[in-house]
Amino acid sequence: MTDSATPKPAYGVSSIEVMASMPGLDFVRGIFARTLPEPPIMENVEPFDCTAEPGHVVIHSIPGLRHYNPIGSVHGGYVAILLDSAMALAVQTTLPKGSGYTTLEFKISFVRGMSQDTGKIRTEGRVLNAGRRASTAEGRITDGNGKLIAHATTTCMVFELPKNT
Repeated sequence: MTDSATPKPAYGVSSIEVMASMPGLDFVRGIFARTLPEPPIMENVEPFDCTAEPGHVVIHSIPGLRHYNPIGSVHGGYVAILLDSAMALAVQTTLPKGSGYTTLEFKISFVRGMSQDTGKIRTEGRVLNAGRRASTAEGRITDGNGKLIAHATTTCMVFELPKNT
């Protein structure tokens, strides 16, 4: 859902040097503002109206027929992409310049299914604990009426990014 004033997303991967050169919040905001490339995985979910604050990320998207599994509903992988992204990016917003992270584990609980008729959904990631070596976060997906679709938790490992790679 973009209008003519919104730049078309450029999908790609920023270099480690670019990521290391700024605080995590600035990096995530750069992705959402499309001044940095959007991760290629996001092409599958076409996020829009994304926001990032310290420890908090919101991503909106609309499930469609292209996200269906063989049993006629939205595939759990669509939910996993959104929740893993929102939670991990929320962790990234807490990182200082020169730090990175990776997801160590995440758990998803599916509460209700989605279809192409679900409409706009909201995925929210919120940091529970921002540690020096590990951070935890939770995520929720709700529909337009605020009904819970899925929720998750994650643990991310935090580390110093290599210098001069």
